[in-house]
Amino acid sequence: MNLYYLVQEPKIKHDKNPLLILLHGYGSNEEDLFSFASELPKDHYVISVRAPYDLQPYGHAWYAIHFDADENKFSDNVQAKQSVELIASFIEEVVKQYPIDTKNVTLIGFSQGAILSYATALTYPEKVAKVVALSGYLNQEILPETIDTKAISHLKFFVSHGSVDQVIPVEWARKAKPALENLGLEVEYHEYPVGHGVAPQNFFDFKNWLVK
Repeated sequence: MNLYYLVQEPKIKHDKNPLLILLHGYGSNEEDLFSFASELPKDHYVISVRAPYDLQPYGHAWYAIHFDADENKFSDNVQAKQSVELIASFIEEVVKQYPIDTKNVTLIGFSQGAILSYATALTYPEKVAKVVALSGYLNQEILPETIDTKAISHLKFFVSHGSVDQVIPVEWARKAKPALENLGLEVEYHEYPVGHGVAPQNFFDFKNWLVK
């Protein structure tokens, strides 16, 4: 496999099981989101992936974040696009290795992981069915120049953000719903009175969304 990962096998096995892929945020690792794997639907494979770039002294990133002299922060979009390719090929490898229902693959991303979940789904819609984007935003600069609205029409999005997020402003997150709806997509959007993190109610809401 091209990326290191942790896997939780489904408690309820079918011929083909749905898959949840967890993509962590900047500076974190595969253990982070995997900590709630046991709370996720029992008939799903849950795979938590480690981002490819090592940070010092610890943690991992999907792409670099740079600061200029005025402390403006900007993303390395070249690396971000490379990580989209890595995630897409990782999905291909996983569905060969495990008995996965290829029509039922969900990306659950936090922060950088959410930004890449949007981009992967909109670039490779044939590989993804649903996206849970937690505390991220839609980075237009890493999306395809033209998006085939017919090819993406099946995609569904759950988007959530903390209203007092100090890392990614909530205003950035709010732009995703209208942008995706303009593409004809179904979006459920929630805000919670928290910072850059996943509130218990947020977890409960996206879990309900997954099972319905």
